Formats: sequence, structure tokens, C-alpha cells
Amino acid sequence: MNKAVFLDRDGTINVDKGYVYKKEDLEFLPNAVNGLKNIQQLGFKLIIITNQSGIGKGYYSEKEYRIFMNELYKKLGEKGVKIEADYYCKHAPEKKCSCRKPNTKMIENAVKAHWIDKPNSYFIGDKTADILAGKNARLRTILVLTGKAGKDGKYQIKPDYICRNLKEASQIIEKS
Repeated sequence: MNKAVFLDRDGTINVDKGYVYKKEDLEFLPNAVNGLKNIQQLGFKLIIITNQSGIGKGYYSEKEYRIFMNELYKKLGEKGVKIEADYYCKHAPEKKCSCRKPNTKMIENAVKAHWIDKPNSYFIGDKTADILAGKNARLRTILVLTGKAGKDGKYQIKPDYICRNLKEASQIIEKS
């Protein structure tokens, strides 16, 4: 069994500029790369779980999403960070699909595909839907105070930990 850290993308790893899909808009948040590197060195697989309703709303295509993700993988790889996989929900919120966070379908698919030990894994995100998804999947949760910083107000949920950024989150993970 493998330990994993499931991560939201926009607002957690990269700057959330609203429907981010152009590779030239890829900008890592301060301390994100160092945090990811630290988590990886602790023996955790890094897996992105992201809602991408811009696809369902017709703002960009799945191909454009994939081009952006290839750039993210490339830039992180150049810094020694390996993202194991990314799972995305392309549906608009009104579709009420089973994959959109805070539902757990993307997480459960990743758990099966990568043999993840859930009791020793985490979910990190900047929105209440991320934290609720992590809780629903029975993962330890960390809210980062980047992006929305949990102030989206969609769900009343308390994370296990609150950190300023991914680097601080990596330090919490190391201590637990």
C-alpha cells in the first residue's frame, strides 16, 4: 500500500486566476514547489484531484486542460517533483455528478489505481469542498490559506489542520 497526498490544483498548487487552462497562465503559489518536494521526500505519492467546470461550461476543452496539465507536469518535473496522476471533473456544478468534489469518486478511483493506504494519506486544498471531499473519503485534511483560504463558504466543515501554504503543510505531515 502507498501513502498519498491528494491535492486540489487551482489555489493550492498554482495561482487561481479563474478558469485556469492556458499554459502561459501557469504560476506556482509561493512555497508550493518546495512543499510538494518535501511531501514527496516523505514517501507520499502526489495526486491531483480537481474540479474543472470550465470544460462543462464550454470555456475551454479537455484538450486545452491536458495541454495545461502537461505544462504543469513538465515544470514540476524540472524541479524534481513527480505528480503521480491527475483526476478531474469536467461537469458544471448544476449537473450534480458523482465525481465533482465534495463527492469522492475521483479520490476512490485514484485509491484503487494507485493502491493507496487511506488512513495514512491526506487531502490538501483551499476550498471547503476540498476539505469535505477529504473527510468524505476518510482522509486527514489540511486547509491551506492560499487561493480561497476556506472562505468560499459553501460547506461548514473543519479541517484537521490549517496551514499557510504547502510548505507548512509538508511540515505538519512530517510531524504526524
